[in-house]
Amino acid sequence: MNVKPLQPAGSNLGFSRGGPKDALTTHPKGGSMFREFKEFAMRGNVVDMAVGIIIGAAFGSIVQSLVADIIMPPIGWILGNVDFSNLFLVLKQGTTAGPYTSLAEAQTAGAVTINYGLFSNKIISFLIVAFAVFMLVRGMNKLQRKAPAAPNTKECPLCSSTIPIKARRCPHCTSDLEAVTA
Repeated sequence: MNVKPLQPAGSNLGFSRGGPKDALTTHPKGGSMFREFKEFAMRGNVVDMAVGIIIGAAFGSIVQSLVADIIMPPIGWILGNVDFSNLFLVLKQGTTAGPYTSLAEAQTAGAVTINYGLFSNKIISFLIVAFAVFMLVRGMNKLQRKAPAAPNTKECPLCSSTIPIKARRCPHCTSDLEAVTA
């Protein structure tokens, strides 16, 4: 018994005549996949997002330098010449036994460490970036135009006075507005 798969007459299940391989390279409208990708990539949103990612990466490196080179050294100095990047806790000794004078020395020896100094630097970096993003979003929200409020007044068709939009009778000329508009 011959059993054929169910498919609409004339349907090729989305594949072009050449089979599945051509389906990956041919756009349904007859163009190439490259052309479709180019259309996608050149949309305004994608380009704006790419610019944002590049600027964000550059901003991240600036913030990292700000924390490591500007903020943490004075804090370490105030706390008694503490270098936060070298604050760590040894969980397991490496091939050479400690004590280790720096994190780099401990890592070279193969010691297992908890790097709470580097973690504190990352937390401060995150807080700075989060604050900067908050300020950016706050500024963008202020720049966005508010939608104009719906009008709450109208003009009387007989005396041209300004009256409330829900008024049925004009308070100035006493005309019946429902009869005038009907």
